[in-house]
Amino acid sequence: MNQSSAEPLKDPIEKFNQIANKAIQHFSFLAGSKVDLLNYSENATYLVHNPAENKEKYILRVGRPGYHTKSEVESELKLLKSIEQHTDITVSLPIPGDNQEYVQTVKHENEVFNCTLFTFLEGSAPEEDNESKLISQFEILGKITAQLHEHSQNHHQNLRDITRLTWDYDTILGPEPKWGRWKNGKAITPERLELYEKVSLKIKERLERFGKDHSRYGLIHSDLRLANLLVEGEEIKVIDFDDCGFGWYLYDLATSLSFIEHKSYVPSLVASWIKGYRKVRSLSVEEEQEIPTFIMMRRLQLIAWVGSRDNDLTRELGDRFTIETDPLAKNYLENTTI
Repeated sequence: MNQSSAEPLKDPIEKFNQIANKAIQHFSFLAGSKVDLLNYSENATYLVHNPAENKEKYILRVGRPGYHTKSEVESELKLLKSIEQHTDITVSLPIPGDNQEYVQTVKHENEVFNCTLFTFLEGSAPEEDNESKLISQFEILGKITAQLHEHSQNHHQNLRDITRLTWDYDTILGPEPKWGRWKNGKAITPERLELYEKVSLKIKERLERFGKDHSRYGLIHSDLRLANLLVEGEEIKVIDFDDCGFGWYLYDLATSLSFIEHKSYVPSLVASWIKGYRKVRSLSVEEEQEIPTFIMMRRLQLIAWVGSRDNDLTRELGDRFTIETDPLAKNYLENTTI
C-alpha cells in the first residue's frame, strides 16, 4: 500500500494490463504465457502462467510510477535474498529477465513502470473470521516476525546501503504522511477530528519518549497484514515486501492487525503473537505496554489510506471503517497515560 496524495486514485486497470503484457516480453521463457490480474491496490499483481502447457506459475508485480525508484526496488530484492539465505522463512524470490536484471523498466505514455517477476508460492491468506485458528497462527507469526527482526539486527552491516522508506510518526501521521492525511479520511466529523487529534498527539508524545534505540527500531516488513501471508499446512509464508523500510519493530505487529483492530479477539491475537515472538527475541515490559500506541497509529494511517484510494477494499470499508475506530480511540485515551 502506498501513495501520498489525498486524492483518490483512478482505476487504471487497463493500463496496468498493457504494462504487464509488455513486461513478460523481457523473459523469453515466458513465451506463450498469459497474465491474469490477482490484485490491484497500489501496485498491480498478476499470475503469469501458460495454461496450454501447464508450466510453472509466477507472480508479476507492476509498480505504480513515482512511488519507488528502481534502486529502491532493488534494495527490497536484496533484503529478500538475504532473508532467504540467512533464515528459514519462506519468501517469494525475484527472477532475473533476459538482461539478467531483476527490475524491468517498461515505458508507457511518458511514464516508467518498474516490473518484477517473482516465484509463485502455494498457500492462502489466514481467515479473519476463524478466530481460534487465527489465534494459533498469530503465535507462529510472532515467531516469524521476531526472526525477521533478528535478521535485521544481525545483518545490519550487510544491509546498511539499503534505500527504503522510513516509517515513523512524521511519515505516518505527521504533516506530510506517505499515505495521506487521516483528516481527509471518510466520515471525519468535527467531533472525530477533535477525538483523533487527541489520539495523534498522545501517540506522538509517547513515541518521542519511547525512542528509536537500535534494539527496537530497524529494517522491517512494514505491511504484515493477513493478505500478505500465505498459510500452507502449519507453515506461514511472507510475501509483498513492497513497503519494507525503517521503523519500529512493534509496528510490524500493528500492521498484522490491519483492518481488524476493532475485532473483539484482537487482545488474544496480541497475546499469542507476543508468546511466539518471545520464543526468538526478547520483548521488554515497556515495549509490551506500548503496543496499543502502535495499533492506534496504524489505524489512523489506514483511515488516511481508505480515504485516499478507490479500489474494491476501500469501497467495501467505506465510512464504516472510520466509525468503528471511535471506540478504539476513546479506549486508547482513557487507558493510556502520557
